[in-house]
Amino acid sequence: MWGHYRENSFMYKRTPSKDNSNMEDVEANSDLLDNCMGKETSNPSWKRSLPHVLVATISSFLFGYHLGVVNEPLESISLDLGFHGNTLAEGLVVSICLGGAFFGCLLSGWIADGVGRRRAFQLSALPMIVGASMSAATNNLFGMLVGRLIVGTGLGLGPAVAALYVTEVSPAFVRGTYGAFIQIATCFGILGSLFIGIPVKEISGWWRVCFGLSTIPAAILALAMVFCAESPHWLYKQGRTAEAEVEFERLLGVSEAKFAISQLSKVDRGDDTDTVKFSELLHGHHSKGI
Repeated sequence: MWGHYRENSFMYKRTPSKDNSNMEDVEANSDLLDNCMGKETSNPSWKRSLPHVLVATISSFLFGYHLGVVNEPLESISLDLGFHGNTLAEGLVVSICLGGAFFGCLLSGWIADGVGRRRAFQLSALPMIVGASMSAATNNLFGMLVGRLIVGTGLGLGPAVAALYVTEVSPAFVRGTYGAFIQIATCFGILGSLFIGIPVKEISGWWRVCFGLSTIPAAILALAMVFCAESPHWLYKQGRTAEAEVEFERLLGVSEAKFAISQLSKVDRGDDTDTVKFSELLHGHHSKGI
């Protein structure tokens, strides 16, 4: 009897249970599913879109630069242009560019949608070149104020378009990181303006150099945008689907372009049903939160 029991126990140990077999099958299927999911959800290369993003952030760099460019040289500017001690004039020289930025920002959406993102960047660079040149060459307060005001229109247009452009050309998994580049570029612009303004007390007229140097990155922005990709989102909205797919291939790779276009078509169909007019913000159920 004991031998029979021992034989049965040995047989039990050697025979795999149905539960164990099922668990092995589940684990095998789970591994296979993970491998398939890994292939399907692989991210496109971030290196393709990075140069385009860096060019776009030049506009944010210039925004920071022009905010800080008058901090160090303000006393020298006031002495050379004859308004030393006039606090109102000094305050206007510092802040009038923000007035221009207000109007530039108001127009940024219409310009970006009307002529495209690349042309909008080039248009933002133009007043920054013209206005900075006027400020660098002027011999009176009026010329300085006009130059700063013109620069401000470009400052309002450029960073607003940059935020839109970076979002539209970046792969989803690095979109937040690339978006942070805009803020970082602004900080670098402020630091750069303060650094360049250091010799202003030792070198007479150095403030003109501070303004003149800002035309270089503005010109680089305008020229480099010729070689950058246009926003595929804007091209698709214009009905230029083939061109949008080509730009997606430049930014994400050939394997990701078809999928990106299909996602755009889904979003576009959703936008058609959820369109909200400006008037609805003041009237109707959208106005309840105001």
